Amino acid sequence: MNFIFLSPNFPKSYWNFCRGLKNNGVNVLGIGDAEYDSLSPELKNSLNEYYKVSSLENYDEVYRACAFFAFKYGKIDWIESNNEYWLLRDARLRTDFNVNTGLKNDKIAGIKYKSKMKEFYAMAGVKTARYHIVDNYENSLEFIREVSYPVIVKPNNGVGAAATYRLDSDEEFNFFYETYDKDIEYIMEEFINGELLSYDGIVNSKKEIVFETAHAYPTPIMDIVNEKKDVTYYSYRIIPEDLKEAGRKTVQTFDTNSRFFHCEFFRLLEDKPGLGNKGEIVGLEVNMRPPGGYTPDMMNFANNIDVYQVWANMICFDEGKFDVDSRPYHCIYVSRRDEHNYVNSKEYVLEKYKNNIVMIERMPDIFSAAMGNDMITARFETLEQCLEFENDYLKQY
Repeated sequence: MNFIFLSPNFPKSYWNFCRGLKNNGVNVLGIGDAEYDSLSPELKNSLNEYYKVSSLENYDEVYRACAFFAFKYGKIDWIESNNEYWLLRDARLRTDFNVNTGLKNDKIAGIKYKSKMKEFYAMAGVKTARYHIVDNYENSLEFIREVSYPVIVKPNNGVGAAATYRLDSDEEFNFFYETYDKDIEYIMEEFINGELLSYDGIVNSKKEIVFETAHAYPTPIMDIVNEKKDVTYYSYRIIPEDLKEAGRKTVQTFDTNSRFFHCEFFRLLEDKPGLGNKGEIVGLEVNMRPPGGYTPDMMNFANNIDVYQVWANMICFDEGKFDVDSRPYHCIYVSRRDEHNYVNSKEYVLEKYKNNIVMIERMPDIFSAAMGNDMITARFETLEQCLEFENDYLKQY
């Protein structure tokens, strides 16, 4: 099997996907814009060959790299990046090289454009917020009058919480409309007061769930990015039944074959007329790739598994080959910001929870807006222990 992995060095943990494939005897062929000498020894050992391009943004260069691999090794069986930023690039390359193990150009819109996602949620029987594609001033204002402030605006084809804004008044809407990039299509949605939840996992070629888990994000990512709030989120040992039901139905309606999924939902914190009652599940958006940051590693710590190898096993054998009943911990990610002052020293927290901490890292600046600066990841048997740890690390003066 010839597997082309785009950008295998970024995020840095993605070399583990290549390792999993190599363990299964796959011919792993990397394409990236980093110098070969800058790649980690672990990644080098996980690749059969690496082709450097000057920029992954240059489609012609990436196309020529794939053509070189096809000429040298024969038919390409898979092209994948597992990265939301490159989903459209992946689909175009699969189309041009007739690779049928992933989405091509004709189906990629359903997992890239937020407005299209709502159609698939509807097929799953999951409600979503009302929306409007920002076109002209009058139509946008009419939508606001229909749903009332606040509204959320964000790129229809966007990554994470980038360029996402909450508008609370005509003055803020006017400023947005006068200043936003007209070359980017924006979607406007009614505001939902809810706790963000995700249903995450891996499906095989028949859309059978190979692995599933779920996470809770108490602080909205938009507030984390825009208001520089501290970062915290955690995994569930037992997935709430209503979230599992909505997640499984959603996975079945989207084009999710043979890949990771990250489906986002709100649990309503108050009644929302025309949408649902407090406590109900509402769909937000989907990302058909691994959840961001170190979430795959959190899956490993929580479940005592190797999710990178589970994914590689799905690629090669259409099954995960791991203990599905292993779910001993909640895993929690907490991260401080440099500009805040905290009650407890980092040293105090490290000593108190030394038997629970599984990862410590200073986050790169490129990730700090969404992931904070000083990260600690820990695991506990109960959610109460997770929240006590969170309070000890993030409590401010």
